[in-house]
Amino acid sequence: MKSVCISGTGLFTPSESISNDELVASYNAYVEAHNAREAEAIAAGTVQPLAASSSEFIEKASGIKSRYVLNKSGVLDIERMRPSLPLRSNDEPSLMVEMGLAAARQALAAAGRKPEDVDCVLMACSNMQRGYPAMAVELQTALGARGFGFDMNVACASAAFGVQTAVDAVRNGSAKCALVVSAEICSGHLNWRNRDCHFIFGDAATAIVVEPVESAVSEQRFEILGTRLQTQFSNNIRNNFGFLNAAEETQRSWDDVLFRQEGRKVFKEVVPMVAELIGSHLADLQIKPEEVKRYWLHQANLSMNEFIVRKLLGRDADRTEAPVILDEYANTSSAGSVIAFHKYQQDFAPGDIGVLSAFGAGYSAGSVVMRRI
Repeated sequence: MKSVCISGTGLFTPSESISNDELVASYNAYVEAHNAREAEAIAAGTVQPLAASSSEFIEKASGIKSRYVLNKSGVLDIERMRPSLPLRSNDEPSLMVEMGLAAARQALAAAGRKPEDVDCVLMACSNMQRGYPAMAVELQTALGARGFGFDMNVACASAAFGVQTAVDAVRNGSAKCALVVSAEICSGHLNWRNRDCHFIFGDAATAIVVEPVESAVSEQRFEILGTRLQTQFSNNIRNNFGFLNAAEETQRSWDDVLFRQEGRKVFKEVVPMVAELIGSHLADLQIKPEEVKRYWLHQANLSMNEFIVRKLLGRDADRTEAPVILDEYANTSSAGSVIAFHKYQQDFAPGDIGVLSAFGAGYSAGSVVMRRI
């Protein structure tokens, strides 16, 4: 079987960031205005008052301290509370592609590759900007890559699924060099007026170059020892936004159309699922969990990650073993685990083993076990 490696990674980070304090000030101003506007109905018991939030609540619940967004002013405007993004014509680059291109070019530079070396482009992320033409095909053309491209969506686990798809393509010969891009505009599918989730997401884009070990030229190469994917249907994380919304006889509320989740159920069900997936994957590769130098996990919730690694190692892990980027980036969906990998891989010596794992709605989960060569 052909040996395949990750030979480069890239990251695009928006220039604007929102701290918890800024977000809470905006949200609480909205709550105050709403409760004042609905005072009579609240007094009559026909409308429930909204509860204020706090930075302490957010950090305790998630570990998040700030998040990067494409547009800060629109999110913090209590009359709008969503990004304000200029409409682009069909002849202009799509926003997702623009983000993905920045990450892709950085990944290719790290891999020592040119765009024309790429013959497979996968856009793997939670929400596509449109139905078609595929975002991946637009990115392929804008980048100057060859071959083919297509979009894939497995929510927050998309990057892991994208890596396995890329590995399979390279191993079976349908591609010589694959690019997995995860461009996430999470600020666009988040209800910023919902106290339970308004703090969760941020925007970012990542890219990964996958190619045969024998032809890779970069110094920082990670041989992929194995990939594993798992899905199990659940409604506990859901987004109902789609093209049929306009045709439905009853219009959905924003709470239903945009991201929503049953957080406690997700924690209870996803954590053991992911721990078992990683543990069994390592066992089949005859690798002990303690032999893994680093776990680059999906960056959704600090407690979830700590619990997963604790189940694997039988003890608490330090930040070197399981790095955290969600305090700065928040949950960037499929990009999160790749951001952690991108930022915390330079100290790996040949032979060191790491695990990248992403998980989310579906439920969906994936693990990529790799060794520095």
